[in-house]
Amino acid sequence: MLEKVDLEKSVDKESYKRVSDELSARLGVLQRKCKAEKIPVIIVFEGLDAAGKGVQINRLIKPLDPRGFDVYASRKAGEEERMRPFLWRYWIKTPENGRIAIFDKSWYSRVTEERFYRRIKSGELEGAFGDILSFEKQLTDGGCVIIKLFLYISREEQKKRFKKLSESRETAWRVSEADWKRNREYDKYLAMNEEMLQRTDTGHAPWTIIEATDKNYAAMKIMATVADRLEYELGQREEEKTDTARRLHAPIPADRFKNGALSGADLSKSLKPGEYRGELDKLQKRLEYLHSEIYRLRIPVVIGFEGWDAAGKGGAIRRLTSHLDPRGYKVNPTAAPNDVERVHHYLWRFWNNMPKAGHIAIFDRTWYGRVMVERIEGFCREEDWRRAYQEINEMEAHMANFGAVVLKFWLHIDKDEQEKRFKERMEDPAKQWKITDEDWRNREKWDAYETAVNEMLVRTSTTYAPWTIVEGNSKYYARVKVVKTVVKALEQKIKEVEKENRR
Repeated sequence: MLEKVDLEKSVDKESYKRVSDELSARLGVLQRKCKAEKIPVIIVFEGLDAAGKGVQINRLIKPLDPRGFDVYASRKAGEEERMRPFLWRYWIKTPENGRIAIFDKSWYSRVTEERFYRRIKSGELEGAFGDILSFEKQLTDGGCVIIKLFLYISREEQKKRFKKLSESRETAWRVSEADWKRNREYDKYLAMNEEMLQRTDTGHAPWTIIEATDKNYAAMKIMATVADRLEYELGQREEEKTDTARRLHAPIPADRFKNGALSGADLSKSLKPGEYRGELDKLQKRLEYLHSEIYRLRIPVVIGFEGWDAAGKGGAIRRLTSHLDPRGYKVNPTAAPNDVERVHHYLWRFWNNMPKAGHIAIFDRTWYGRVMVERIEGFCREEDWRRAYQEINEMEAHMANFGAVVLKFWLHIDKDEQEKRFKERMEDPAKQWKITDEDWRNREKWDAYETAVNEMLVRTSTTYAPWTIVEGNSKYYARVKVVKTVVKALEQKIKEVEKENRR
């Protein structure tokens, strides 16, 4: 992509002034339209050192309403960021609907700078490219516009700019030994950037090469690129409004997943009170020890609970956490999204609560609401929940690639047991708050939910993030199975990590 770029392109001041004034007016209008249409926009500035990213960001935002954008300068990851998957710090900064997020360097540092300095292992590079591609696809499928700009200058121009900066006391700090090293090894670093551009240039998030030798020419091209793309995307939204019949997938027969994994669950399994107390006590003490071990080895753990209403998720979570150090875990109850969460990508709120290395995040209901309640109740389009299976698998794979243990539990009870528990709650003043009219209404859609759950289990139970169906008619049996499953998974992961550390 870079070999045929003409770095001598320039524009005279008079032409630049005239064209930039026109583009500024367009950009102001387009920002307001994107806000009105609730379109989130991400603009990525990447490129070679001293290519002028800071200058060009300032020129781009000048005609924009400052209340409608945020600028993020991405530098070397700090301790908090290093303890999480590398995309975490970018996911939490993705813009809400109608806003613009501008990144001065971005997630691409993972496959350029970190690769150049060998901070990323060769075996991790392929995974990083895959994670980046899925990240951008998820955002654009969710309605975000991603505009990626690569500012390009020659080795000689870069060296000249470094020297000029170094000669002034006020700017010398901006040129580091690392910058000079990349200039000395310009061809090597450029080749890594060329590979990055080729592998991540997609139809939904294409790269635009900016010839940055002449700063006025670069500014004019950047403004034109952003304006043209926003106009195109606004036009696409208008077309989509009239195309209400569009579907991304062929319909799946309604009964295809009717008799799935849930039908094979043996709900007669149970434990006697004495067996329950003895086994649970032993498992909880073991879990207490394993919790300290995962902290020592910096192993993150993600545990998701789904299940029928009144299936015992809360009771299982309480038994799971009773012996854990409260400083090392967090339980995240998931309700309907609030006003802030609704204007972001549906996975945004879960990324915000993913654990750092050595900690446990427990989710009482999860991101799987997308393919259950949102699907059944019509809170999202059919193409959205169908696409979500892959998006969820990719998110969980990213966590697993970071070294996380990812476990998911479906607490299963039959319809009669649920009715019994509902009635018990209604009769107990201390538990009446747990039962709502919505719970009773959901029972009327039991068959539809069962089909959705069976499909979810088939499509999202993976080797790196398996589902465990917990037979829950017996609360004792269910609680023990949950804790036992977690203990087994942590023991296995600890063995793997210690084996790897000994190499």
